[in-house]
Amino acid sequence: MSVLLINGPNLNTLGTREPEIYGSTTLADVEASVRAQGEAAGIEVACFQSNFEGAIVERLHAARTDGTQFVIINPGAFTHTSVAIRDAFGAADVPFCEVHISNVHAREPFRHHSYLSDKAVGVMAGFGTLGYNLAMTFVIDRLSAG
Repeated sequence: MSVLLINGPNLNTLGTREPEIYGSTTLADVEASVRAQGEAAGIEVACFQSNFEGAIVERLHAARTDGTQFVIINPGAFTHTSVAIRDAFGAADVPFCEVHISNVHAREPFRHHSYLSDKAVGVMAGFGTLGYNLAMTFVIDRLSAG
């Protein structure tokens, strides 16, 4: 079984960028934690981060044929702007969960709309970096159930 964890723009700065909002956990910490959780369940987790929309689109296209069974994505700011990533999920035809570290609904109004949420199997928001692990718990359950 294979899961792809995608992180969008600025998430490479986790741990140092606005720690009052995003905490002090680094992206490497998040990736290691999700990988370990997957490994314990017999699931391989591939991680990908890009600040470029097109790179994320291309990675999603690759997911269609590389054995990826589920995607967990924190699209960052692309959540509120990217029809291209939305369409790439349609092309990839792989189920996904959307994750946000902060509660986007308690922040600026422009952050309240997601181009992805209505296509996602589930959405985690406001649980800090624990949201990644909660999403992975869901994915493990979903993949284990067949």
